[in-house]
Amino acid sequence: MNHNQVALYSKPELNLMPREKLECAGVGALNNEELLAIILGSGCHDCDVFELSRRLSLFLSMETSIPTLERLKSIRGLGKVKAAQILACLELSGRFILSDKAIPVSAPEDVLSRVAYMKYETQEHLVVVSLNSANYIIRVHELTTGLVNQTPVHPREAFALAIEDRAVSVIFVHNHPSGSLEPSAEDMSITRLLCASGKILQIPVLDHIIIGKSGFTSLCRCFPEIFESSFCK
Repeated sequence: MNHNQVALYSKPELNLMPREKLECAGVGALNNEELLAIILGSGCHDCDVFELSRRLSLFLSMETSIPTLERLKSIRGLGKVKAAQILACLELSGRFILSDKAIPVSAPEDVLSRVAYMKYETQEHLVVVSLNSANYIIRVHELTTGLVNQTPVHPREAFALAIEDRAVSVIFVHNHPSGSLEPSAEDMSITRLLCASGKILQIPVLDHIIIGKSGFTSLCRCFPEIFESSFCK
């Protein structure tokens, strides 16, 4: 067995191997480095696959857009073939999360896989996620693309597509290109307006999520009094 292929079979700090961990606990139980280790398969002549995965994970966490092949090749130990594998995975995941596959939503985290691409955007985008009566995602619609730090929306446009989908409820998501996860005064104002509009239309707003490079903020969790639903409780 090649030492550099240890990622596929063992990791000292885990009782389970990454692939076994995936089989037993699901892919969501793996951290970014473990996922990257499985994708890479092996390391290089000067580092094992875990060190290479750590380098790659750190690199990706600092990127503000999907990197080019040349940028990936700049990572020490990541050659053209492995860089191409990673780039293909990033592109495929981006295409997949924009598909119409039904996903049950019971918490803000359940929405993130469908909108993760937004953290790379350099302008602010606002999307509406329409949900059916069983809290499955019907569709994700982009509503507006704004400036670096703002994207205006009128409630009429915000709910029009959800009405077309015959949505029972909605979740709004927008990104902060600055990386900040703190809601602005404008964020709070539009959230109150959207929630009030949803109440009138009988399409409750379950949450308004802010995405940044380092994570997300659920306004429903932070300010539950604004929302009708107990979605985040």
